[in-house]
Amino acid sequence: MGVAGIVQKVSSTRGFAKVAPYVVPALDRAVHRLTGGKVLLSATLLPGVILTSTGARSGQRRRTPLACMTEEGGRSWILVGSNFGRTGHPAWTHNLLAHPDAEINFKGRDIPVTARLLVGKERAAAWRAVLAFWPPYATYQARVTREIRVFRLVRK
Repeated sequence: MGVAGIVQKVSSTRGFAKVAPYVVPALDRAVHRLTGGKVLLSATLLPGVILTSTGARSGQRRRTPLACMTEEGGRSWILVGSNFGRTGHPAWTHNLLAHPDAEINFKGRDIPVTARLLVGKERAAAWRAVLAFWPPYATYQARVTREIRVFRLVRK
């Protein structure tokens, strides 16, 4: 089993789900800030973005490091609201539902985007691609009763 296989196995555990939401984003934000937006620590395993969204209730700008799946040669991105297999939807998904205009920092570049929640056949197709891309998402979905939200972000 290679490094990616080990990381996938570890990231599927309940222990990881309890610790990761606190540790991974904090490390990602720190490394991103220290490198002037050029490096995301988690992006050494998966492509990643820093999503800047508008708070659904507060109206304040929120920055969230997230794994992503790029599409169409970097013209769109899929974001998965897995919350590491925890019961509630992550806050950033509520923000995008309320305010779909957002910005991502991808490979050190700020890109204005519009987010759209995927539903029906479109979500099913994206979900299949996401599972092929990062199989632990299946474990996260099996752990919760909610349907994990999947968004497509496209450049403005």
